Amino acid sequence: MNTFGTFFKLTTFGESHGPTIGGIIDGCPAGLKLDLDAIQLELNRRKPGQSAITTQRKEADEVKFLSGIFEGKTTGAPIGFQIENSDQKSKDYSHLKENFRPSHADFTYQKKYGTRDYRGGGRASARETASWVVAGAIAKQLLPEIKITAFTRSIGGISLKKDYPETSGLDFSEIEQNPVRCPDAEMALEMEKYIKQIRKEGDTVGGIVQCVVQNMPIGLGEPIFNKLHAQLGKAMLSINAVKGFEYGSGFSGTKMKGSEHNDLLETSGKTKTNFSGGIQGGISNGMDIYFNVAFKPVATIMQNQETIDRKGKQVEIAGKGRHDPCVVPRAIPIVEAMTALTLADFWLLHQIQNRNNK
Repeated sequence: MNTFGTFFKLTTFGESHGPTIGGIIDGCPAGLKLDLDAIQLELNRRKPGQSAITTQRKEADEVKFLSGIFEGKTTGAPIGFQIENSDQKSKDYSHLKENFRPSHADFTYQKKYGTRDYRGGGRASARETASWVVAGAIAKQLLPEIKITAFTRSIGGISLKKDYPETSGLDFSEIEQNPVRCPDAEMALEMEKYIKQIRKEGDTVGGIVQCVVQNMPIGLGEPIFNKLHAQLGKAMLSINAVKGFEYGSGFSGTKMKGSEHNDLLETSGKTKTNFSGGIQGGISNGMDIYFNVAFKPVATIMQNQETIDRKGKQVEIAGKGRHDPCVVPRAIPIVEAMTALTLADFWLLHQIQNRNNK
């Protein structure tokens, strides 16, 4: 599937080393005044080459809108857009024409389709996520009251000391002030130093992105097969390199008793605690939503590894090209974008379901 969403729907196209990538957004309501600079800013947060700890591929990542916007407002028609690829170095991947990289999609794509674009991973490349960020930026503007904030919680074994909501003392304004995008300046320096060390070793490292959604309305989500947390999980697990998703108390909740874990209601409708992570019965309850997303180490390492070629012969392969030693810092806007797309979809469904109650 190349489409995400039911009511606010994104369909994407393009490959990492093709001439362009892009998408079509269908279902965006007419009359929404768009801040195009804000959309470009989100892309700038994701683009490569922005610091010493990211891939040095240089892409302007300037979005060009082709349809669905007139005089700065959405028309209700499909919003078409594209982002040109300008800094491909396809020769860096010529050695992959016959060989499969370990822990990449090379082998599975070849077996499933009988062919593959080996240049930079083709359609399986995280380059694809630039289109998601464009759509997510528009979804954010559809839901201006909802505040979505993602940040780096950990890199390898280096982690913030407390989990949300105990991290309420963190300064979210610090997130964009350092290349790691961690809200703790001292911890960010430690993480950055570690990533640089890993890069010198020709290796990679993973980490955890935490996302907090504030000012949530009550009632988004469905109670059975379309639960809000299930769709958020689907959105996060669609992101390249993601290996895990947990919301609210997550796995730590298994160590608690029910008397400790239950979120007791107050007369205001708020809860005294928030182990539910803002979602109960698959429906938002108005409390902050918070969740963690686990990212594996980047599969391409600058070290020799054993693999097989298309004939099944054992061969040795070495990483080439430009790659992130850690994807976590650049994944922050992607996590926010996929959260916004999920919430926009549920928000539109909620409007339809409650149109007679207005």
